[in-house]
Amino acid sequence: MIEAVLGALREIRIPYVLFEMDIHYHVREALAAGDIAFTHEAKLGKGCRIDYLAGGVGIEIKKGKPNKKRLMKQLERYLAHDGIESIVVVSWFNVRIPPEINGKRAEQVVLSQLWGVSLP
Repeated sequence: MIEAVLGALREIRIPYVLFEMDIHYHVREALAAGDIAFTHEAKLGKGCRIDYLAGGVGIEIKKGKPNKKRLMKQLERYLAHDGIESIVVVSWFNVRIPPEINGKRAEQVVLSQLWGVSLP
């Protein structure tokens, strides 16, 4: 499932956005275009809500450059839940998360890096 989610998210091409909700919109559109079922603002437990949940793949969105220490604590908390098998952080800036957290796969989609050279 994570490969399908990553494939859909890597199709996003947006200019710099002002608000995190703009990224939420584009993530929702990319998942829908990829025919991937998801829940927005999925509740994982008391006081714990992730931006999107697609099957067992959690998707966390960050607009600016996230504070790595706070982000890691947040990802560790999410990945401690049984319903989360892997996680994808969608952000404008690269924050370099490890490929595995709590024994579960962690990936990042950096929106500012998806604008590769387009060849005819």
